[in-house]
Amino acid sequence: MQSGPGAYGASLAGGAFDVESFVKQPQTILRCLSWLFAIVVFATITAEGYVNDAKQQDALCMFNETDSACSYGVGIGVLAFLACVAFLVLDAYFPNISNAKERKLIVIGDLVFSGVWTLLWFICFCVLAHQWSKTTLLAVPGDAARAVVAFSFFSIISWALLFYFAYGRYRQGVSEFDQDYRDPANDQTTPYPAAPYPSSGPTGYQQSPFSQGQEQPGEYQPPTY
Repeated sequence: MQSGPGAYGASLAGGAFDVESFVKQPQTILRCLSWLFAIVVFATITAEGYVNDAKQQDALCMFNETDSACSYGVGIGVLAFLACVAFLVLDAYFPNISNAKERKLIVIGDLVFSGVWTLLWFICFCVLAHQWSKTTLLAVPGDAARAVVAFSFFSIISWALLFYFAYGRYRQGVSEFDQDYRDPANDQTTPYPAAPYPSSGPTGYQQSPFSQGQEQPGEYQPPTY
């Protein structure tokens, strides 16, 4: 199945790649921002998220000494970073895909992943903000912790917008498919073939062709003697 012009938010396959248009796309800008936010979150936690307490030798997570909070932030950030790179590559290659089913799978993948990561970033923000409000360690770098919480919140917005644009592309592709394809069995506009023998008269009775050439019989005359 070949995709038509503009299928799932992209032009017909085979055109030249326009770098300027690609960079100006809202999806590209949002993916770059999400990529940057993810770097800030996991890089800050990795570099400054663990502090040494005078009472303990092991480094503790700066978010209320809860290692799971730091691990969760790092894991979500790294996966979001990799996903942004992968989807940027797919967005650049997307106009060259001529198969509508492949385009649909990519758009659905983008839609599902963006929705899931919006939820995961929301959970991450709630967990980190809650643990930070309970933190009592004096050696904790406050600016780094607040930056992690803030960029976790920014990631919720960016991934929610990516979900919105992916949903728009999906709706556009589905509507275009419905317009291009119509089941003949359900098409009420297709005219039915005319009857091979048109009716003559209100009852649909057709007069015999042989009745046209018959003469009316004359009156009977007796023979004369």
